[in-house]
Amino acid sequence: MAMALLPSSSSHHYHSPFPLNSITYQSYRNNYNLHSTKKPVASLSLSSPKPLKNPQILNPKFSFPLIVHNLCQSRNLNQALSVIQEQLANPNCNLIQTAEAVGLLIQSCGQQRNIEIGRKVHGVTSTHFSNDLVLYTRLITMYSVCGFPLDCRFAFDELKVKNLFLWNALISAYTKNELYDDSLLMFCELVSSTVFKPDNFTFPCVIKSCALGLRISLGEAIHGLAAKSGLVSDVFVGNSLIMMYGKYELIEHAVKVFDNLPERNLVSWNSLIHVYSENGLYMEGVVVFVKMLEDECCLVPDVATIVTILPSCAGEGDVEMGKMIHGLAVKLGLICEVTVNNALVDMYAKCELSNAAQTLFEKKENKNTVSWNTVIWNFSRDGDACKTFDLLREMQMEGDETKVNEVTILNLLPAFSHKSHLMSLKELHGYSLRREFLGDELVANAFIVAYAKCESLSSAEFVFHGISTKTSNSWNAVIDGNAQYGDPRRALDLYLEMGSSGLHPDRYSLSSLLFACSKLGFLPSGKQIHGFVLRNGIETDPFISVSLLSLYFRCGKPHFARVLFDGTVNRNRVSWNAMISGYAQNGCPEQAIEIFHHMLERGIQPNEIAITSLLMACSQLSCLRLAREIHCFTLKANLTKDMFINCSILDMYAKCGCIELSRRFFDNQTKKNLVSWTAMISGYAVHGYGNEALLLFEQMLKLGLEPDHFTFISLLMACSHSGLVKEGLEYFYEMDSIYGIKPRLEHYTCVVDMLARAGKLYDAMEFVKDMPMEADAKIWTSLVSSCRTHGNKDLGRMAAEKLLQLDPNRVENYVIVSNVLAQSGKWGDVRSVREKMREKGLQKDAGCSWIEVGRKIYNFVVGDHMLSKSEEIREIWSVLEEKISKYGYNPDTSSVLHDVGQEEKLQILRGHSEKLAVSFGLLKTAEGMTVRVCKNLRICSDCHNAIKLVSKVVNREIVVRDNKRFHHFKNGCCSCGDYW
Repeated sequence: MAMALLPSSSSHHYHSPFPLNSITYQSYRNNYNLHSTKKPVASLSLSSPKPLKNPQILNPKFSFPLIVHNLCQSRNLNQALSVIQEQLANPNCNLIQTAEAVGLLIQSCGQQRNIEIGRKVHGVTSTHFSNDLVLYTRLITMYSVCGFPLDCRFAFDELKVKNLFLWNALISAYTKNELYDDSLLMFCELVSSTVFKPDNFTFPCVIKSCALGLRISLGEAIHGLAAKSGLVSDVFVGNSLIMMYGKYELIEHAVKVFDNLPERNLVSWNSLIHVYSENGLYMEGVVVFVKMLEDECCLVPDVATIVTILPSCAGEGDVEMGKMIHGLAVKLGLICEVTVNNALVDMYAKCELSNAAQTLFEKKENKNTVSWNTVIWNFSRDGDACKTFDLLREMQMEGDETKVNEVTILNLLPAFSHKSHLMSLKELHGYSLRREFLGDELVANAFIVAYAKCESLSSAEFVFHGISTKTSNSWNAVIDGNAQYGDPRRALDLYLEMGSSGLHPDRYSLSSLLFACSKLGFLPSGKQIHGFVLRNGIETDPFISVSLLSLYFRCGKPHFARVLFDGTVNRNRVSWNAMISGYAQNGCPEQAIEIFHHMLERGIQPNEIAITSLLMACSQLSCLRLAREIHCFTLKANLTKDMFINCSILDMYAKCGCIELSRRFFDNQTKKNLVSWTAMISGYAVHGYGNEALLLFEQMLKLGLEPDHFTFISLLMACSHSGLVKEGLEYFYEMDSIYGIKPRLEHYTCVVDMLARAGKLYDAMEFVKDMPMEADAKIWTSLVSSCRTHGNKDLGRMAAEKLLQLDPNRVENYVIVSNVLAQSGKWGDVRSVREKMREKGLQKDAGCSWIEVGRKIYNFVVGDHMLSKSEEIREIWSVLEEKISKYGYNPDTSSVLHDVGQEEKLQILRGHSEKLAVSFGLLKTAEGMTVRVCKNLRICSDCHNAIKLVSKVVNREIVVRDNKRFHHFKNGCCSCGDYW
């Protein structure tokens, strides 16, 4: 690179005998006679003459640049320019000294970001030093530092003869000013149109442009060119390659470059640690740090090392390693560095040691704005709006070095995520308006998002309309806010307005639109967006592909999602997780498990979201063996620290019929939150253990935990399934009176179901009439079902009519109405209902049961003759039927709702899927083992009575999960107490 034209080291320590900012060069020359060969005569003084501190002042070779240097140091650039202009006007001007002085002034203009003086110096340079490559290199660098890349190009083009330093300066200027494509174009021109060969300064600049300009293919080509040039082993080139590959998650490439470096400096190690940390491979980053300390080069960590490794400790949750690095920073004397202190505060906060973070922050004397922003961000991230506001007030009382800036506001805003924070958010909005922070696009967009989260979409749009120049980011913020938080139709309208403004949608706009379509169930509109994506060739964008997967899953089209997924070339972890989650949410557990296995085969590690979805799939299958395997997987992968995963495991065991395992897991949890308690109460509810659920709720209250509306849903469901009507009504009325929770429709549904199950049908109807909102289809379904159970035909018929009026397109509603009519012997009405089903294209789901035996799941459909062992199964049931008949079993043909003869009804009863599954389980499992069966529909009364007696004659526990609850059959009794 160009040599630095500075005065010699000794001249840096020279102090002028009088203030340079009050004199001109001419007066200075008159006193010292710069061109005289004689020594100056000392002036008369009362004191003895002092020797000059720097004898080089007498040498005309050093004096003039030194004057300019001192003027620049005193930030008097105008005076320095005047001195240079005076010197150039002198016929005896020493051009070598003057060029050196001009170089010093150009450097100072860059350092002080003084573009006005810099342009004047450019004029002087082009007039008097038009061929000076060194000065023009400095001019380009100065313009780059001041943020004027176009002026860099003008300066570059002024010279007809150029050298490599000049090319490098322009390429570097473009890179530093984020004009990555221009930087790469200049590099291509350098290589193709000149005789110069890129050096170890050129390559790092263009590699950085490839990394930040999303040009990985070109970056790999430049890597190849560096290898051919013999510079790939250069430490500076190697470090830039490590960072580039890390940016694109090509970890293996980055490691390979690092391993092949013959000489590694501290930056090389820091770069690799940074790559691992940025890609979430925190443990690997810590391992590299330890290897660096053990390396034979004996490199000593610097500030950058400490600041780079601490986020890895935070990401891994390894507070012990974090404490060791804290100690190392103290030992190396780096603890006084503000950046190190800030990183330590951030690490302790992320490791959930808020007290340690707060203590370290409070003890720090040299706090800067970043220090405050760091601690504010950590409280804001936890949703503590009150604390973040308090910190903002404290920050304002600090000195000038801790001024609130745009980053402070950006760090504060994530704390405002609930409608209860709206007034505080408006207060912060007013403060930001007074401080003119809303002029920053990022701040304005962040306020749009915050208002949307606080359910104030009108305020979000008010901020949006206040933005003078709206960019794609601003449109994306307001579109996404409406799509995510309450008004997806408005999101679609805003998209059309965005198009009218002349802006084109980007990946974020399209993702928000797809989300809006999925929320509204607008599959045709979603397909149109998919078509737009295909026409524009952006279907490979991982962000968009995941949004498309979510659209098809949310619209109930998992097969469309699978076709899209199978056609995706570059699948990332998010897309695999989306497939597992989508299948689980669409009731396709087997496909979710299949995708999970494929994911592991390809070496992709699932994250917490994938595991939570997988546990949901196991719950749907009620597959205990698989549930245990996934639990083991979470233990090995150290994922059980996640509270969501813990609650999912608890829920999974409950839904697999093992309420004892669920309770054991619950008791072994060291940290229990409200979700854990609610999940356990819900588990007891679906098993019909109402008293246990109520006892657990009382224990929760004693620990000081406040229930939420989900807790009360579980509690009321437990009362409903156990016939605890009195207790259930007490809890329902206490919701508002004691806990201040307004009952929602779900709570009213539970109460209606509880009353109806208990036979209090007219009380249930009165309760429905007194509800503050309209009853939905679920409430009427519950009433129709209970009317059938308790034989109230008139009320059942009325409820059935209401049900079909509310939801005429749901097959289950027609089935339950048909069953009520069939039980009343209204076969003509039954045929009429079934005819309506055919007209609407609705088809009843066949009764299906399944059982897991020997690592396989076997399905049975009512009247199934397809299984190879079907005859053997039927023979077993015949034997069982004969045995249970001795205990009083009589087939209940009223459960057969078909207009057929008695003998045919008996044959239909014997072919019920749960009987086939139980028979198969007894045939294929060892004596004493619990038989676990699942059914997609509610178990009929005949099967319920029969399986109760089977459990007695075979002396085994049989667990049946139907679509409502669990039945634990043992010794001729059921856990439901015949109340279901």
